[in-house]
Amino acid sequence: MQAYKQGIKKFDNGEYDLAIKDLQRAAAGGYEAAQTNLLLAEAYRLSNRFREAIPYYKAAFEAGSTDADARFQYGYALKAAGQYEEAKAQFAQFVDAPNANKNLQERAFREIETLKITDRISLKKQEVTVLNLPFNTPGAEFAPAVLGNELVLSASKKEKVYKNNGQPMLGLYKIKVGEAPSEASGSPTLFSSAVFAEDANEGSPAFTPDGKTLVFARGNTGKRKGTVDVDLYMSRLVNGQWTEPRYLPINDSLAWDGSPAFSRDGKTLYFASNRAGGSGGIDLYRTNMDASGRFSKPVNMGKDINTAGDEMFPYVSPENKLYFSSDGHPGLGKLDIFVATRTQGVISIENLGIPFNTPQDDFGFVFFEDLDNGFFSSNREGGKGDDDIYFFSNPVVDEPDSTVIAANDPSNPNNPNNPNYIKGQLKVVRYFLAGTILTNNPTALPLDSATVRILSDSADVELAKLTTADQGKFGNYRLEEGKDYILLVERKGYISKREPFSMDGRSIPPIFLDKVLTDTTYRVTVRLDSLELNKTFVLDNIYYDLNKYNIRPDAAAELDKLVQILKDNPSVTIELASHTDARATDAYNNTLSQQRAESAVNYLVSRGIDASRMTAKGYGERQLIVQNAKTEEEHQRNRRTEFTILSY
Repeated sequence: MQAYKQGIKKFDNGEYDLAIKDLQRAAAGGYEAAQTNLLLAEAYRLSNRFREAIPYYKAAFEAGSTDADARFQYGYALKAAGQYEEAKAQFAQFVDAPNANKNLQERAFREIETLKITDRISLKKQEVTVLNLPFNTPGAEFAPAVLGNELVLSASKKEKVYKNNGQPMLGLYKIKVGEAPSEASGSPTLFSSAVFAEDANEGSPAFTPDGKTLVFARGNTGKRKGTVDVDLYMSRLVNGQWTEPRYLPINDSLAWDGSPAFSRDGKTLYFASNRAGGSGGIDLYRTNMDASGRFSKPVNMGKDINTAGDEMFPYVSPENKLYFSSDGHPGLGKLDIFVATRTQGVISIENLGIPFNTPQDDFGFVFFEDLDNGFFSSNREGGKGDDDIYFFSNPVVDEPDSTVIAANDPSNPNNPNNPNYIKGQLKVVRYFLAGTILTNNPTALPLDSATVRILSDSADVELAKLTTADQGKFGNYRLEEGKDYILLVERKGYISKREPFSMDGRSIPPIFLDKVLTDTTYRVTVRLDSLELNKTFVLDNIYYDLNKYNIRPDAAAELDKLVQILKDNPSVTIELASHTDARATDAYNNTLSQQRAESAVNYLVSRGIDASRMTAKGYGERQLIVQNAKTEEEHQRNRRTEFTILSY
């Protein structure tokens, strides 16, 4: 069906709003019901319309979709709609799926526990008045920043339409708020013609305390697929005019970098990024800026703040507390607003509760003139369209007694609402690792006498050496929060294997704890392949560009795994074989596959493996797995790289 093909093409290009129109026509015709509805759901999700995605996820699974990751996203969409019991059921099904992504499994476990205590989070209600501001429109207004008596905000008001969500592209605009910010009306005007790119989204402004330096995010130009096309830019106020923005050197060209914020002294810039080396999704980072505008190397804000989910929209309050939004800490919805405080070296993360947080996205929190009022963004129900900016104010009350303030201080250990303490005692969790070693075959027999070496992931230093008992069990090893480990498992007659284990995202938030000391054990299962002559293993994801044999970066990452296998099994020699599909001549395929096999062997030699341990062999199309392949997936199965054990 033509509409389906057009929809897939637009989906792959990140043009989700256009893809939705085509895919809806295909869905109406009943074409490929499972995949069409799944793509519709994903298109809505990837354009941040989670609630609209729900019926399409439901239809996809009813039509027989087995996409495990989509079920995880279905659970998130249900949570964003406030359908907590339904969300918990979907997360539970995802956890039990045999093909579930391990990292997402950990997040799903956390979400199940969070959904059990949403009523406890909902009990936290602040006596705050929240008002939707008059200037909001059916489009997007969000991420406000205060500059004197003006509010500088992100708004979808440009002429060009963003194909991701069908809205006008974002720009920076300003509006006077004056003495009655809740009554700010009229239409925001362009912030500066110098800070305006008609073919890009621009948003999330942040100003230094003196108001003379602006950092903001710019990207989504459509020149690059995905969301990596977002970076931070800086402009300065010179002689009353804002300068042409310059690209900041702290950006990672392969990552999304956005939502900046300055410290109260203007010397530290906080921002969010999904660059490699983080905790999982989007993390918060900080960098120092000197008087000439030079930045230090960005530093991750750490595991107390960053989770396997997304942390975004940081803001430092006048009292130097860090406010931010997250979908990884226990919350009511997709993005909730949190505040981080440090007391005696312990960082406490507190959910702001109702009315700041809802099942939808709540973010972009800033104070206005004092700690009694301010602004934040939300796409909650009852708004005027997409994201809206809300004004909040605390009720005016008589000055309370200072002892009452101390008792109610969220950081006070004796405050019953402090999630880190029980009756003044700090909650402590001890983490342990245990597991089972099995044979990697249908019988999955337990392996006794296997050695499990626990290594430090950062330095490959042996931390512990355990031996499995009769039932293949080992443990317990005491773990540290935030650390990454490698399990090196060895047993005579079997191929030694490395299995990573990370504490990222596994720390239990204090709000889940009901006693002072809690012990929890994480259990892993490692399966070992037996050492057998002529046993063949397929190397996944070894791809080559069309008609070429050079090693691509993604193939190098997979070959590095084979490097480690050969180093951990120094007596093994192998044949490294390359196979093609059947879409060229026999002679051409034979030559190409031989070149690819030799290229892979040469790469392994460059990584320290003795050439005498490897033989390169190109089989062309002589050993097809799928005879008469027709689809691209079937051709891909035939185009494979394998290694076979020749001796040990």
